[in-house]
Amino acid sequence: MNTTHTTDLSRDLDRQARRTVKTRLGWLTHAAVYLAVIGGLSLLAYTNGRHLPVGAALGWGLALAIHGLRVLVTGSGLRERMVQAERQRLQGQQGPHSA
Repeated sequence: MNTTHTTDLSRDLDRQARRTVKTRLGWLTHAAVYLAVIGGLSLLAYTNGRHLPVGAALGWGLALAIHGLRVLVTGSGLRERMVQAERQRLQGQQGPHSA
């Protein structure tokens, strides 16, 4: 393996690792803000004798869950494995004379 290819591979891996970490930290930030806001709204409702903000918690909770699923799919390498499998399937359909 030549040095240029190794350096390019190293850069690609570093870029992918940074993207994955950024995605995970984005979800953690989303979750922390969710907990702070819903906690604050709940405390405010409790101290004023009102109902807890169930609708807000459920609506935003759904968005947080969807965000979490996206992080799980991208962070676990599932997307990359699916792309690789599709690439292999398509190469198998082309036959030996296509290149």
